[in-house]
Amino acid sequence: MDLSKAVWRKATRSTAEGDNCVEVAGVPNVVALRDSKDPNGPKIIVSRSDFRHLAETLKNI
Repeated sequence: MDLSKAVWRKATRSTAEGDNCVEVAGVPNVVALRDSKDPNGPKIIVSRSDFRHLAETLKNI
């Protein structure tokens, strides 16, 4: 999947100095995730429904 034009974003609560950030990019039909420390490294691609489920699960921890 070509993610070269993806617009990546961090959570609004992330700080500029934060070392433990995950960035997300919404691309057609899926959500891509990557480690902000390694933007050229591996990406995780999940369906939008799986990402929604993940986000809801994390909110409830």
